[in-house]
Amino acid sequence: MPRHDGRAPDQLRPVTIQRGFVRNSPGSALYRAGGTTVLVTAHLSDKVPPFLEGKGVGWLTAEYAMLPGSTPTRKSRGPDGRATEIQRLIGRSLRAVIDTRALGPWTVHVDADVIEADGGTRTAAITAAFVAVADALRNRLGPDARGVLRDSIAAVSVGIAGGTPVLDLDYVEDSAADVDLNAVRLGRGGFVEVQGTGEGGTFSRDQLDQMLDLADAGITALNTLQRASLGDDWPLE
Repeated sequence: MPRHDGRAPDQLRPVTIQRGFVRNSPGSALYRAGGTTVLVTAHLSDKVPPFLEGKGVGWLTAEYAMLPGSTPTRKSRGPDGRATEIQRLIGRSLRAVIDTRALGPWTVHVDADVIEADGGTRTAAITAAFVAVADALRNRLGPDARGVLRDSIAAVSVGIAGGTPVLDLDYVEDSAADVDLNAVRLGRGGFVEVQGTGEGGTFSRDQLDQMLDLADAGITALNTLQRASLGDDWPLE
């Protein structure tokens, strides 16, 4: 079954990454994937959570929110269970590539705000956050930032829509998908997290393998875009 926007099953939406979008932030990225737009900023503070005080290691924490105008119907501000789950995912994902001992007693604060939502906001936030964090570390720590990032990380959604495994679902596909799955993977390979749900039924092992293959290829493409965005400031060997 053809996708409603004409994309092939294994095709990402058009993606752009604009670094330094927020002048007052040492690291920021405006990330667009089709109709989804997410702004991520990263700051460093010289304090760590109480459970890490005196241990010489750092931390990374994340917050996520959808702005009121990000959806057709106004999104209310305030506590949101879905947002809490997503920001925990963002934090876990970024901590997978942070060497907290090399970071030292600093906390990296990641803030992801969805400006426009058209599916895949959590995966967009993770992919953009790596770029913002890389810039924040370089701008705040200078040479001391070397070695803090052990790898890159990116994420993408996959699913089964109309009986076909597809990559990077937009809202139209996501809202009607039989299966919805989000995958987070390191740049050098190795999944950090896979979240999958049979929304309209079950899925087979073969279908799961097909979705993971799509996610693997999609994340490789996103990693290439991250590299191109950071250019000579790419923090890894």
